[in-house]
Amino acid sequence: MQRFNILLVFLFSISAVLAQDPNLDVLEETLEVPNMTSFGDQIYEDNAMSAAEMSEKYANMAVADTMKTKFTATVTEVCQAKGCWMRLKMNDGQETMVRFKDYGFFMPMDIAGKEVTVNGLAFVEEMSVEDQKHYAKDGGKSDAELAKITSVKKTLGFEADGVLLKE
Repeated sequence: MQRFNILLVFLFSISAVLAQDPNLDVLEETLEVPNMTSFGDQIYEDNAMSAAEMSEKYANMAVADTMKTKFTATVTEVCQAKGCWMRLKMNDGQETMVRFKDYGFFMPMDIAGKEVTVNGLAFVEEMSVEDQKHYAKDGGKSDAELAKITSVKKTLGFEADGVLLKE
């Protein structure tokens, strides 16, 4: 019981010092994300891979592989119906299709060319012709372009639980 009381006194002392010293408010300052807009779960830029590093990770993945990760890349396209998906440019010329966990948030439709940091689950999948046409239609493709989609395609996918958009 005496050890418990000593622990309580120690914890109260530390919290009193932290509450009184304005210079110890460092934690609050480091959590702010200047010049960024956050969507979905709150995430931070720290430890994010580059698009080049993520391209290498994707190159080593097989269909149905998944990997929890965070990376930064440039937006090439956004769903023009309601912002429910976006494509990110990878260094190897490919694009990653980013969807949002449980459709819990959407992105602005005018962010093509801007940089984002995404956090979530990377995967490789085979996308059906029907799904390819659906996403192409959402992206504003013409009927002639939709007609050219005729076979299953191996695609890079990402389910984001949080996104940071650079202003």
